[in-house]
Amino acid sequence: MAQVTEHGGGVWSIEVPIPDNPLGHTLVHVVETDRGPVLIDTGWDDPDSWDALASGLAALSLSVTDIHGVLITHHHPDHHGLSGQVREASGAWLAMHAADTEVVKRTRGAEPAVWLEYLTRKLAAAGAPDEHIAPLRRARASGGTRTLPGLRAAVPDREIVPGDLLPLPGRRLRAIWTPGHTPGHVCLHLDEEHPANRPGNGRLFSGDHLLPGITPHIGLYEDPDDTTAASFERGDPPPLSASFERGDPLGDYLDSLERIGRLAPAEVLPAHQYAFTDAAARVRELLAHHEDRLRDLLTLLAQPQTLWQIAERMEWNRPWEQIPHGSRNIAVSEAEAHLRRLVKLGRAEALTGSDPVTYMAV
Repeated sequence: MAQVTEHGGGVWSIEVPIPDNPLGHTLVHVVETDRGPVLIDTGWDDPDSWDALASGLAALSLSVTDIHGVLITHHHPDHHGLSGQVREASGAWLAMHAADTEVVKRTRGAEPAVWLEYLTRKLAAAGAPDEHIAPLRRARASGGTRTLPGLRAAVPDREIVPGDLLPLPGRRLRAIWTPGHTPGHVCLHLDEEHPANRPGNGRLFSGDHLLPGITPHIGLYEDPDDTTAASFERGDPPPLSASFERGDPLGDYLDSLERIGRLAPAEVLPAHQYAFTDAAARVRELLAHHEDRLRDLLTLLAQPQTLWQIAERMEWNRPWEQIPHGSRNIAVSEAEAHLRRLVKLGRAEALTGSDPVTYMAV
């Protein structure tokens, strides 16, 4: 039986498992409306996950066929994965921020070899050793294998527009654009009195933006076709400098955090872990965490470092030697997000003529 939690005021959460993942599950929220139940996120595309979602709805005397609409906080497969099956079973509308909808379309249309080529060249430009890149080269040489999860997820048919009231008859729910984890991540603010009369400004469905005990990964927002097409034709690695000029995802995230802190919701209903209060305190903790990482990174950059060397030397939740291959790629992107922030602030810069590119504090 799925674990279902009642949050009061016509809101519940269902624990939908994520297979072979330390996160354990996604909290799919069910919101009662005058037109029928609406889901916030759907969970991972897996038979056990689907069974848990259906079982949780059944515990509420509902069926997947009853779902009126689906709001997706962001495009990641543990949030968006089951959306195609939900829509097929129910005919529900599906809404997402336009920036993440573009990512969904790109992912569905891209050949695996394009992504493998992009990742191979980006890691080479970052200074990754040959033994790390070799498996990616072999996979690309064999034509690539489509292993991206969430490929059955639906392309959204509605857009979540921040600031607008969302189409939930009988409820007051507005989206707040909170980029950083993904380019189109949204939090959803239930602008209604808290059912337990807790002080604060309504309730917030925070997706992955604000979690009680986890620091969300900061994404890089890049389109391989856009960032590397000309470089591929020349046989060059993708220019990291161009990437740095295009975006500052950590800066986006920090700005988004401060916006949520000012909102001061009475309660936060995240997509992982558990509901919590005092969003402002959690925001302060996360701002301090990233400030500490930026300060530590500046210390590392007292000597020239490649992006790979930076990632190796940053503090993670386990020693670098114990981090799996795929997770190292994620760590490199996280390191780049922090490095981009320092470059944007004028506190670090690339050293001219270095290959692979090295960076140093200013």
